[in-house]
Amino acid sequence: MTKTARAHTNIALIKYWGKKDAILRIPLMSSLSMTLDAFYTDTSIEKGTDTNEFYLNDKKQSLANSQRVFNYIEKLQQRFNLDKENLVIKSTNHVPTAAGLASSSSAFAALAAAFCAYYHIDTDKTLLSRLARIGSGSASRSVFGGFSIWQKGDSDETSYAYALDEHPKIDLHLLAIELNTKQKKISSTRGMKDAQSSPFFKPWLARNELELNKMISAIKDEDFTVLGELAELNANEMHAINLTAQPEFTYFEPDTIQAIKLIENLRHKGIECYYTIDAGPNIKVLCQLRNIKEIIENFESEFNNVKIVSASFGPGVTYLD
Repeated sequence: MTKTARAHTNIALIKYWGKKDAILRIPLMSSLSMTLDAFYTDTSIEKGTDTNEFYLNDKKQSLANSQRVFNYIEKLQQRFNLDKENLVIKSTNHVPTAAGLASSSSAFAALAAAFCAYYHIDTDKTLLSRLARIGSGSASRSVFGGFSIWQKGDSDETSYAYALDEHPKIDLHLLAIELNTKQKKISSTRGMKDAQSSPFFKPWLARNELELNKMISAIKDEDFTVLGELAELNANEMHAINLTAQPEFTYFEPDTIQAIKLIENLRHKGIECYYTIDAGPNIKVLCQLRNIKEIIENFESEFNNVKIVSASFGPGVTYLD
């Protein structure tokens, strides 16, 4: 018996950048994201034989590379009082590893869903979001399509995502701009921890509810300008905190700054677009359908061999068998 689930990755417009509980992955702030149609993970689970096996993109992974996956599976088996058994897990990841998108969001949402299907666990999306969160915080949001909110909560029971609007009407598209393919020197886990040493971390945290509510209003009003300005502000606040941490650090590279300047110049020319950046050097452009072609042409003219993927709203978790 094989059970397969698909989940799409998401991009946070109001960022998650700090854990209250690292084991349960309970965040210090609430976040809001857009699920993307172009990037997804398919994961299947079937009964194994002598040992656990994990295949990523058709390649069998080493024990070390499989450890996070099977540690997570063991946690879920314990939670539901299931006997430990050997499993074969196969995951196909349709998320460019260097595009600056959190593939763990789609990976663990798909894994959580496949696990529940394999063991015939009757779960609603709230519980599925909580289970996905234990694997990767951002995965809690990939359970849903369109726009979703991960409420920070204060416990395993209260920290989960929910759908804000799974079928948005707003004209919003995202261009994932792959500028830099080097592996980042500072992991997201370490970055989240180190960022809390910034004197501006607590003031930013205090603004979380205000910015979240403004973003919710912009989405409900289908106001692209307010949405873009706020997403850009929130991303810049996150990276300003990194720059003012003790010691300071940054994910930006020279290409990152060049891309930001290009977006600012496009706006000055009347082409409305905004950027958001996660824990990496690559940039994501928020734009409207009518401007996609011109934005892509400008990036291709400015950067050599740049890879650009256009995305819009994706669905929540689905089952393929």
